[in-house]
Amino acid sequence: MPSDPPGRTAVFVDGCRIPFQRSGTGYADLMAYDLGRMVLRSLLTRTGLSADRIERVVMGTVVQDVNTSNVARESALAAGIPNRVPAFTVTMACISSNQAVTSGVDLLRTGQVDVVVAGGTETLSDPPIRLQRPVRKRLFKARSAKSTGDYLALLDGLSPGDLVPESPSISEFSTGDVMGESADRLAAMFGISREDQDEYALRSHRKAAAARDDGRLDEELAPATVPPDFDPITTDNVIRDDTSMEQLRDLPPAFVKPFGTITAGSSSALTDGASATLLMAEEVAEAEGFTPRAALRNYTYVSQDPKTELLLGPAYAIPEVLDAAGLTLDDIDVIELHEAFAGQVLAVLDALRSDRFAEEHLNRSEPVGEVDMDRLNTRGGSLSLGHPFGATGARLVMSAVNRLHDEDGRWALVSACAAGGQGHAMLIERLP
Repeated sequence: MPSDPPGRTAVFVDGCRIPFQRSGTGYADLMAYDLGRMVLRSLLTRTGLSADRIERVVMGTVVQDVNTSNVARESALAAGIPNRVPAFTVTMACISSNQAVTSGVDLLRTGQVDVVVAGGTETLSDPPIRLQRPVRKRLFKARSAKSTGDYLALLDGLSPGDLVPESPSISEFSTGDVMGESADRLAAMFGISREDQDEYALRSHRKAAAARDDGRLDEELAPATVPPDFDPITTDNVIRDDTSMEQLRDLPPAFVKPFGTITAGSSSALTDGASATLLMAEEVAEAEGFTPRAALRNYTYVSQDPKTELLLGPAYAIPEVLDAAGLTLDDIDVIELHEAFAGQVLAVLDALRSDRFAEEHLNRSEPVGEVDMDRLNTRGGSLSLGHPFGATGARLVMSAVNRLHDEDGRWALVSACAAGGQGHAMLIERLP
């Protein structure tokens, strides 16, 4: 395994997230900036770190608000982080805060900074809706209009249809496919049945509900207070305690009708939320009285054909990061895999154990291996906890670290797919 420069190992000190909420519920009236501000403030309170000690803030986001295009900077200022601290926002679809974390890792390893806060924030309750291009062009020209005639001329050629607002598209720009359609295609490609997907979705909700009820999720949650009543939000509201196989079986296909296998019940919900992690150089953390909980080791990013393999990134990223570290799946104690769709998770697991996939796609003589389900997402995942696009990656990292300590493991593997046919994987090593 490649070694870091002496003393420059990037370590995870602590992390937290505000409770994830279904879009349109708890945070419906807030901006992503508000969620980012709350989680950064909570991280400072939780760790006791002086805001003056932070040297960089990196946050991921996907659906950007033009008013806070660098939401990391705006959130940091509002959280009381000094204005001399640079902050930047990254966007890489569902792995945006994975990128935020690894950007922090690189800054630490190269000695540019000693203390980084990395995370992400997202609201899908209030996506930007804009006027159509013919209207936008005329509004631009209106800046130079001087007379009534000039303004009336701007209306020439407009049709009633041009006045209909333009909502953000949830399809891939390069292919035109909706992600759920790609998930249906992937499930069919790997022969993943509807029943298998429903069973996995039920597993996710049951695991999350159990972790919530016995307090395992508490260690990563920070309460959020929302005006005007400021009653604290203390728990995720995406988890479905009452779901059952019978209910899941009754749901119609959500994307490919009438024969698709992906339903609303086996898809991650539109979610609002924010997460943040405190990362430091190991020698600095120890010198300043902080206890590093884990070392952030190897990581990789991959890309595939967004038409045929949109959600298969982890099947490529996982073997790449394991090979670089000289490890196998048998060495991994904790696995946190992003659950965009139940069918996507099951397809990735199938690809990892497939001789054919190994030979044809990975140029390997043997498959990567079988994932031990007892090590996978034992506290639920994005299907049950929610998936705020820009915040999920940091949630995966903190969950992996917490599980390493609670489950007495050494190695954790974090992996996720993302729009555009991209993927990510990272190895995390528990520190005593």
